[in-house]
Amino acid sequence: MKPVVKLLRIKQAADILGVNPETLRRWDNEGRLPSIRIGSRRGVGDRRYKLEDIERYIEENKNKK
Repeated sequence: MKPVVKLLRIKQAADILGVNPETLRRWDNEGRLPSIRIGSRRGVGDRRYKLEDIERYIEENKNKK
């Protein structure tokens, strides 16, 4: 049985991280927090974020403020 992967919409991920969705787009483009592209809207697709990636990002960056 394959493990279940929880995907979050960009707004949901931004709310968890306390940032603007545009910040997440920038982080994705910079390679800081990768997204999964779904759909084929203009060949780009909508971004989804793995909950486990969000949790890992929080853990790795909790002492950097």
